[in-house]
Amino acid sequence: MGVDSSTQSCKAVLVDAADGTVVDARSVAHPPGTAVDPRAWSAAVDEATAGLLERADALAVGGQQHGMVALDADGAPVRDALLWNDTRSGPAAAELVAEMGGPQACADAVGSVLVASFTVTKLRWLRDAEPDHAAAVRRVLLPHDWVSLHLAAPGTAPWTDRGDASGTGYHDPATGEWRHDLLVAALGHDADLPRVAGPGEVAAATAAGTPIGAGTGDNMAAALGLGLRTGDVLVSLGTSGVASAVSATPVADGTGVATGFADAAGGWLPMVTTMNAAGILDLQARWLGVDHAGLAELALSADVGAGGVVLSPYYGGERTPNRPDATGTWTGLRPTTTRADLARAAVEALLCSVAEAVDRLVAETGEEPRRVLMTGGATRSPAVRALAPAVLGRPVVLPPPGEYVARGAARQAAWALSGAEAAPAWTLTGEEHLPLDDALAGRYAAVRTAYADLRERTAP
Repeated sequence: MGVDSSTQSCKAVLVDAADGTVVDARSVAHPPGTAVDPRAWSAAVDEATAGLLERADALAVGGQQHGMVALDADGAPVRDALLWNDTRSGPAAAELVAEMGGPQACADAVGSVLVASFTVTKLRWLRDAEPDHAAAVRRVLLPHDWVSLHLAAPGTAPWTDRGDASGTGYHDPATGEWRHDLLVAALGHDADLPRVAGPGEVAAATAAGTPIGAGTGDNMAAALGLGLRTGDVLVSLGTSGVASAVSATPVADGTGVATGFADAAGGWLPMVTTMNAAGILDLQARWLGVDHAGLAELALSADVGAGGVVLSPYYGGERTPNRPDATGTWTGLRPTTTRADLARAAVEALLCSVAEAVDRLVAETGEEPRRVLMTGGATRSPAVRALAPAVLGRPVVLPPPGEYVARGAARQAAWALSGAEAAPAWTLTGEEHLPLDDALAGRYAAVRTAYADLRERTAP
């Protein structure tokens, strides 16, 4: 069984360990917001796994990255967990980067330049904004750690994995060691941190004795679920927009655009992440009074470049580029602008954003992708499918629909159960290949330039 404890919901998927075929699945919603009581995740995983857990020979959890689960001496949350998309710690991130000697020194120390998403910045915010809560903290976990521990037998010591740990800001992915000095600098005092379990390890067991794998962050789990290999680039268009690449070597990007995360299989997963992705289309559909099919139809009826309308879609702040206080900006609006232009501009902005992410990964890894795969809810849009290869400038592969975070966690559980040196080889069938239209891609060069120009003009 694989569990995906995401921002929006908890999904549990029971699969055949031999080939990854889905046997059964359940889903339960999580509370909305960027600060959530982690006990809500416990209740959700109990409901989602009811009737499945008893049938599982092993399990593992993939969870949203970065969230701060701060616990007191009794193991209870001192406050609601701050999630990855809570931007209140933006100033704290800037302070910590400066204290570490600047962006490149920060990237060299923890693999990434800190932004508000990282756990360590939320601990600094807690120290300064809620000192009584900060003083009460005795242990810090990540969301997937909390859910894994909830499923384990009473008295089990907490654990995490190298993939999710690499996104905290107080872990050195190059050495695999916790940086308690950075934790102390952020929180004001030391705290217990979970053991880092190895890839394929049986980390614990349920009260009934069912083995539990290490678990990992959601992006690392998705890489496992899709069977990504070196040279693959994955673009995920969900709540966030994520471009990740499987790499044989670590990345330490001092510009802060690419984060140098570890993966769940012993390698590396450099990543570029935006906060605004599918929500760009959600908001535009709501404004235009249409559903997503209607939005796509409108967008495809407009010409390339949306009649000169350009959108910088940082509605809720942004992570890449690091602009936690940004808002959305439209330009090029004229009396002749149509509803179709507005729809097209929203789709083009989404794709320009992820195209820049892919380009950055190519620059960091030093090689052209073997494949670009695209997943996530926004890929259901006919407009996204039609325009993605041209905007990205590369052919795109759409894997068959599936819960790939949960599938990756299930693959990790099967790995732990087998005791093998590598995860089992599961294959995917039913991929859809979106070819590159060179002529259309040529027309999108100007759109990419206009998007980049607006981004720079609106820089703080």
